[in-house]
Amino acid sequence: EDPDEYRALNIFWVPPEARWSHLKAQAKQSTIGQLVDDAMTGIERDNASLKGVLPKEYARPALDKTRLGQLIDLISNIDLRQPSPPTPLPVGEGGRRPGEGQIKRGAFDLLGRVYEYFLSQFASAEGKKGGEFYTPRCVVKLLVEMLEPYKGRVYDPCCGSSGMFVQSEEFIAAHGGKFTDISIFGQESNYTTWRLAKMNLAIRGIEGRIEHGDTFHNDRHPDLKADFILANPPFNVSDWGGERLRDDKRWQFGAPPAGNANFAWVQHIIHHLAPTGVAGFVLANGSMSSNQSGEGDIRRSIIEADLVDCMVALPGQIFYSTQIPACLWFIARDKRGQPSPGASRHPLPLGEGRGEGPAHRLRDRRGEVLFIDARKMGRLVDRTHRELTDEEIARIANTYHAWRGEKISPSPLAGEGTTKSPLPLGGEGVIEYKDIPGFCKSATLDDIRKHGHVLTPGRYVGAEAQEDDGEPFEEKMARLTKELEAQFAESARLEKVIRDNLRNLGYGEKSENG
Repeated sequence: EDPDEYRALNIFWVPPEARWSHLKAQAKQSTIGQLVDDAMTGIERDNASLKGVLPKEYARPALDKTRLGQLIDLISNIDLRQPSPPTPLPVGEGGRRPGEGQIKRGAFDLLGRVYEYFLSQFASAEGKKGGEFYTPRCVVKLLVEMLEPYKGRVYDPCCGSSGMFVQSEEFIAAHGGKFTDISIFGQESNYTTWRLAKMNLAIRGIEGRIEHGDTFHNDRHPDLKADFILANPPFNVSDWGGERLRDDKRWQFGAPPAGNANFAWVQHIIHHLAPTGVAGFVLANGSMSSNQSGEGDIRRSIIEADLVDCMVALPGQIFYSTQIPACLWFIARDKRGQPSPGASRHPLPLGEGRGEGPAHRLRDRRGEVLFIDARKMGRLVDRTHRELTDEEIARIANTYHAWRGEKISPSPLAGEGTTKSPLPLGGEGVIEYKDIPGFCKSATLDDIRKHGHVLTPGRYVGAEAQEDDGEPFEEKMARLTKELEAQFAESARLEKVIRDNLRNLGYGEKSENG
């Protein structure tokens, strides 16, 4: 019950009046709304990083206090520990909560998943506004799986509800890494969304410097050079105040147009990359080909600086906020073949997915760009939304890692080395990269110059190869022609039947004998 012990371990202290047991006992009282607000105030009072973050609107008259009490009772009956592993998390390793010496990590994770579920449901219901605070989980997972943020500084300049950071932590946990090996930096301009971000991290026990403010006009991390940058900036923003930033030091490749912030985001991200840093971010498809207002010149300069590492075209209907087709940009400051940040300390041995130490040195990719066309991937989850499956995410990510020269063992999800995936296995039993028509292509800068510095993957990957069925052409044409004639005859028969039925009903033209 010593708050200082909790703070020493970077664990939030929950005062007695804010604990769930207290609220549960008072759930049927008419003052429950005020008690919940007081609980929020108490948590903020005793945890400086949460000041001004938690909602305190439960005492308002319009809120039905009986329903609020029923909700508290309902949540109280949920066993948050049920999915936990049998071994409790030791005290002080991120799972401790007030009133408990130990708590299973599963409860911690379940609360986080519940929070994310509600975020996704709200985003879906909000439509366009939902994109301001939520990036679909499959997109976040793909970015994280491709960049592998194991060690170093992780930055998101438009962090929304902090989904990128949460997925990065989940990635580290799944691969046996240490949470303390990364430092989190973020910024969000929308005050309500910033509060969502802070709560999203707090509920998972994740520390991070998440600042509130306009990233372009009030950069709260001006001196940061990040090892990993993951972002989903708002698409095609026209009112970003670019006319007031014409001579900004971040515009190394040209001043972005005042009417579109796409290349302001690109250059802000490049500006904040460390010398060996890598970045992955979402942009509208227009960013790959637009020549309006100098955007083509900026894109050409970035390409000629050899910063573009990979481009991925995404399927449609992925985002809640827009039907605008989107793509992923991957930027690498150093493509000479140095290990990516933290790669030499990669926790997986070769047989489990990655190499380690000197064997993990990447291939020299200078003068090359990987193009991946994933537009035909994804499955519909409802009438308007599509998502990438884990198998598809693994295939895209492993293609990128194999192209970079990483020693990747076959993934059971992506099916490498089998008929399920065309990526072959090399002599050491690891995946080897190869161009696959219709899916991926390693292009040179000369290839890109010939296409006018357009980065649309479809221009480079070509058409998907059609499997030869072995039937000689003459025999196939004769067979298909015969089938077509039979279909014509059946069409004529059905037309006659329909016309006869219409005449019997008194519609249509009568026959000559009628």
